[in-house]
Amino acid sequence: MEVIVLGIGCAKCKSTVAMIERVAKDLGVKVDITKIEDRAEILQRGIAATPAVMVDGVVVHSGGIPAHEAVQAWLTPQPLELLRHPTRHLFFTGKGGVGKTSLSTAVALHLADAGKRVLLVSTDAASNLDEMLGVELQNTPVPVPGVPHLSVLNIDPDTAAESYRQRVVAQMAADSSDAELSTVREQLSGACTTEIASFDEFASLLSDADNHYDHIVFDTAPTGHTLRLLSLPKAWSGFLAGNDRGASCLGPHSGLKMQEVRFKAALDALSDPGTTTVVLVTRPDAGAIAEASRTSDELNTLGLHNQRLVVNGVFHASERSDAIAVAIAALGAQALAAMPANLLALPHDQVALRAFDTVGLPALRALLGTTQAVAPTPPTEALQPLEQGTGLDALADALAQAGKGLIMVMGKGGVGKTTIAAALAIGLVQRGKTVHLSTTDPAAHLAVTLDGAVDGLRVDRIDPVAETQRYVDKIMATKGAGLSAAEQALMLEDLRSPCTEEVAVFHAFSKVVSEARSAFVVLDTAPTGHSLLLMDATGAYHRQMVREFEGHSAGRVVTPLMRLQDPAYTRIILVTLPETTPVSQAQALQEDLRRAQIEPFAWVINKSIEAAGTRDPLLAARLQGERRQMERISRGLAKLTFVVPWKAQPPIGYEALSALVQGQRPASGQ
Repeated sequence: MEVIVLGIGCAKCKSTVAMIERVAKDLGVKVDITKIEDRAEILQRGIAATPAVMVDGVVVHSGGIPAHEAVQAWLTPQPLELLRHPTRHLFFTGKGGVGKTSLSTAVALHLADAGKRVLLVSTDAASNLDEMLGVELQNTPVPVPGVPHLSVLNIDPDTAAESYRQRVVAQMAADSSDAELSTVREQLSGACTTEIASFDEFASLLSDADNHYDHIVFDTAPTGHTLRLLSLPKAWSGFLAGNDRGASCLGPHSGLKMQEVRFKAALDALSDPGTTTVVLVTRPDAGAIAEASRTSDELNTLGLHNQRLVVNGVFHASERSDAIAVAIAALGAQALAAMPANLLALPHDQVALRAFDTVGLPALRALLGTTQAVAPTPPTEALQPLEQGTGLDALADALAQAGKGLIMVMGKGGVGKTTIAAALAIGLVQRGKTVHLSTTDPAAHLAVTLDGAVDGLRVDRIDPVAETQRYVDKIMATKGAGLSAAEQALMLEDLRSPCTEEVAVFHAFSKVVSEARSAFVVLDTAPTGHSLLLMDATGAYHRQMVREFEGHSAGRVVTPLMRLQDPAYTRIILVTLPETTPVSQAQALQEDLRRAQIEPFAWVINKSIEAAGTRDPLLAARLQGERRQMERISRGLAKLTFVVPWKAQPPIGYEALSALVQGQRPASGQ
């Protein structure tokens, strides 16, 4: 615990320090006490009366000697406010990289340590809960070793889809032919089935009437995908309520109709503030806070009003002469000071930035401050200074040599994919190339990152709502053209299925991919889990085309998957942070891509503190972990690696993005 006593060295200041030391010794709490006596620095921190006391960066006292009871309260670790009266269902959501998995796991662990029966559920296809807890994730609850009351479950899309297919096929008549069974299985092989099957698993947890668990904690995918998941109970309930026919885009409709009661129960559970709390997780970062604000509004629209806010990774510089540390702290403070009104109105907690990675039970227990912090482990041998890799300017040079092609920027949420994609697109324009920059991310951060138009760069997004309407209009204008009004009404009703969105987005994605035949297309993809589902749709379409054209000019068929597999056509850029979890998830994504015979071109290590330089003790402790991850990547994970240093100001707008890809080039105007 970090304690700062601010004062000019008077007797009251000395008494305050002595009291804190005495109480800390009595409580068995380790504290690091720093005394600040410089008047200018005291005023700079906003202190008007001394002695003042700050605990873990928060001012807890100002003026006079504090009471003994007050000091005891400061030094006694307290859990988050949200843990005082937790509802049965706790949903953790937020922008990628804000720490949803760490916080949701730490909360589940705290509840289990208190004797509650807890199920921790991941709805993220790119979850790293297995690494954090040291247990293999399955589609059924798995006990966590060392935590008697905690089990963990991962809603695996592929496993859920196969289970769903088996249930639907089992309902078919006993005399169904092999051809009929094959047709049904084929109808249930696409991304639509994967989504509804995953949601079916999700709904079963929400509508569980047995109350086998006291609490179910959901670690969700990044915001865009999670909003899609939380909107499905209302979407599917509405669709099923008005559709009692025998078929849909998922094949036999009975497979959905039999779940209608469950979907309704899930919607009721989500909407009940006594049952469900949505925990919006953010960091002291303007972009993450803005997304949390938008998410809060959208959740209210869906009827999910019981919300809380947790600001994770709050940092206070202890080394005031360290420009990097001071800049990081100042940016955080500015972002928190400008927090939107809808978030300020929510009950909220803050969690300090820790010097350790949240991997393993001791670290997870320490994250919430309910136990002594885990001290960073000093390296057993001195790590050699990292040889910095080349920057984005060299990557832009390498990509420009091809003259055209698809550049897909992929990675875990929060690693900076959008920034890297926008910078590379600008770098290619500066190198005289024709470039189309687009995104598949429902959260759509491109406009904020670019902050204005760029000459020579075409920018758009694959908007799920707009693409769905475009797809519906096209189907009605073609296949529905010769139908009667009643038949058109039935077709339109079928197209109201939430699965239509997945089909429409895939068609838009395929069109964007094909544009790279004659120009550069830079695609800022959704966070890993959502992108993998899009890859599944691409694979399903490829298999369908191969079957349909088998023996009939199959050699001339070129599918989107074939283009992604062609290294001369597609360059995959994996973006990560120099931290354990993002690197592990980038490695897992690379393995998934390789199973689909898609080989990544290069890795970008973003926001490197090592490359920026710092002396702050907390950041220096984190630096040891960064170096280990750098070495891990260099030992064979990546064929090509490019490093981007942490920036005191987020790279937003043309000038800042240009600086990332210009290197030693003279600055060029728009």
